[in-house]
Amino acid sequence: MKKFILSAFMLIVLAFSAQAQDISKNAIGLRLGNNDGFVGEVSYQRGLSKNNRLELDLGWSNSNDVNAMKLVGLYQWVWEIENGFNWYAGVGGGLGSWRYSKGSTSDSGIFLLAAGDIGVEYNFQEAPIQLSLDLRPELYFNDKRKDFNNDYNSFGPDIALGIRYRF
Repeated sequence: MKKFILSAFMLIVLAFSAQAQDISKNAIGLRLGNNDGFVGEVSYQRGLSKNNRLELDLGWSNSNDVNAMKLVGLYQWVWEIENGFNWYAGVGGGLGSWRYSKGSTSDSGIFLLAAGDIGVEYNFQEAPIQLSLDLRPELYFNDKRKDFNNDYNSFGPDIALGIRYRF
């Protein structure tokens, strides 16, 4: 057990001490997943330093019964794996609104959320394109918020594929 803990600790230290490559100053594109019906998000990344960036994602949903929109902001740390491959982790929050309407029943509200983020990305060397795959668990704060099954749901694990143009 001690060897396992020591090995895990050494792996974490190695990961955090790895040199990060220079990240793009700006990247814009789409983040495609399916978290509580938010299928698509417009995604913007702004490089803040050599290995830190800010990501803003604007998501929307328009189904038969529910219309919703959310904005999520994340502060991310980026570490180089090898030759254009990076992994990243981040924390952040957001806000949104939703409107439910079916027949004579309607309801609406706003919500706040806290989010984490972990993922991998590949930055093509020949073209200014970035592909990413990430997991973003979100915790919602509003006891009236409803998902698309019209049930209260305070947690949303969001897995998404991103494609962005770097400039």
